[in-house]
Amino acid sequence: VQLQASGGGVVQTGESLKLSCVVSGYTFSMHVMGWFRQAPGKEREFVAAARSGGDPLYADSVKGRFTVSRDTAGNTVFLQMNSLRPEDTAVYVCAAKRSHIGTDYLAYNYNYWGQGTQVTVSS
Repeated sequence: VQLQASGGGVVQTGESLKLSCVVSGYTFSMHVMGWFRQAPGKEREFVAAARSGGDPLYADSVKGRFTVSRDTAGNTVFLQMNSLRPEDTAVYVCAAKRSHIGTDYLAYNYNYWGQGTQVTVSS
């Protein structure tokens, strides 16, 4: 199973970016696809998750600014990031969870991880 993320870049405060992550090599649709991020010198933190048959989940720090979604086939997850702030600067990593078991904002419950894509927001 492979997860391929793309869409990172350098933007200014207040601008937008859209990240994408494609899952390949898995026959069925993943139950949850999520995004985490890690800034230099900080712990990895949950950002958002798109869940089959459930409402999306967001970290408080991104609610109202970020929107997570999936395509109809369920193999691609998107993260639309609006009103970006310097504190959003991080490497963003997508992850996939096969089942509904386990809390969706905890990284250790995810089965597969992609490589990161750098998002830099300048002030």
